[in-house]
Amino acid sequence: MVRGILGRKLGMTQIFDDKGELVPVTVVQAGPCVVVQVKNRAKDGYEAAQIGLVEGKPPRHVGKPLAGHFAKAQVPPTRVLREVPVEGTDQVQPGMTVLCDIFSPGEVVRVVGTSKGKGFQGAVRRHHFRGGAASHGSMFHRAPGSIGPSAFPSRVFPGTRMAGRMGGDTVTLKRVKVIKVDLENNLVFLKGAVPGGRKALVRLLKG
Repeated sequence: MVRGILGRKLGMTQIFDDKGELVPVTVVQAGPCVVVQVKNRAKDGYEAAQIGLVEGKPPRHVGKPLAGHFAKAQVPPTRVLREVPVEGTDQVQPGMTVLCDIFSPGEVVRVVGTSKGKGFQGAVRRHHFRGGAASHGSMFHRAPGSIGPSAFPSRVFPGTRMAGRMGGDTVTLKRVKVIKVDLENNLVFLKGAVPGGRKALVRLLKG
């Protein structure tokens, strides 16, 4: 059994649950996906399934190695390929279709996505530094301060919190509750927010 699926984040809305309470949800277009390759413990050292997200427009140009990879599985090329865990590789074969019916309302899942990129940011926003005094005459407002001693070791240690690129990181959310599953439209409604902007790629993994 394939224990995950790929999807695109559509946005956020709110719905009423069975108790009549208003719940904020994120709508994910989950699948359909096709299994392209199955990896087993004997050959690869671990068990997983490589799946591709079937979208409206297939890629126009596919290189020969990748085209042969899809041809071996007898599936059309896809733009996105990712690995998801499986439970029993004997039941999973290349060419199988994975739908969002592997999830059920009330289930908790892991959501893996890429956070929104914020560009180059200062230390105050990136690392939540307090900053200096805001009074007149102060010349230390949003500067990071000292980044290391000058005498010894006369260098900046790796990992020192400074200004730099912010966001665009892989983020995993655990125990995200599935509120609703719309199999007809391949939609999964998740409670709360998930990483990424609209149309961002997300992976939904069971448990």
